Amino acid sequence: MRQALTLLRGELRLSFRHGTDTLGAVLFFLLAGALFPLAIGPAPETLGRIAPGIVWVCALLAALLPLDRLFGADFEDGTLDQLLLSGLPAGAIAGVKAAAHWLVTGLPLLAVATPLAIMLRMPLDALPALLSGLLPGTIVLSLLGTMGAAIVLGARRGGVLLPLLVLPLAVPVLIFGVAAADAASFALSPRPHLLLLTALLAAALPLCLIGAGAALRRAAE
Repeated sequence: MRQALTLLRGELRLSFRHGTDTLGAVLFFLLAGALFPLAIGPAPETLGRIAPGIVWVCALLAALLPLDRLFGADFEDGTLDQLLLSGLPAGAIAGVKAAAHWLVTGLPLLAVATPLAIMLRMPLDALPALLSGLLPGTIVLSLLGTMGAAIVLGARRGGVLLPLLVLPLAVPVLIFGVAAADAASFALSPRPHLLLLTALLAAALPLCLIGAGAALRRAAE
């Protein structure tokens, strides 16, 4: 446990020292969301109706940006081999990487989701449901992305394969996340959809870490 926390602190220190992952993800999230009113027109009713979908799609695409570098540098300079030889389970290494990715990317996206949703004229009554869905949803996206990054590690054109692998797996997250916000905007309970998102998180946590750990061991052979 202490080893994992030390590794997490190191990952966060390295990420915040450069700052490009957080800044790039946040700027992409906001700029991509701002393009939709320009493309479909500023009609408040239209924007408000599709705002949850816009926010979720932008969050998914923004979360994909730093994934190709998640294990790349450690794999190339031999750090990954040292971590695997240190006795830290491969699944724990993947868990630390997923946690660092969420703290550096997912949490900032959660913080700026409110201004983007307001800009898109989303009903204020739906904001709590949107944020409540983004919390577990972005964690699931980080877990899926970590597993995908581990699977394509060392592969030729892994940066191209990674989105093709992660995007289909993320579809249920988008469906339930958007449905929760839509339900709240129509004065319905978002609870069933939020519970399904929580169930996805409970399933993704062990499965993604086991899969990522196995992929890391294979890549290090």
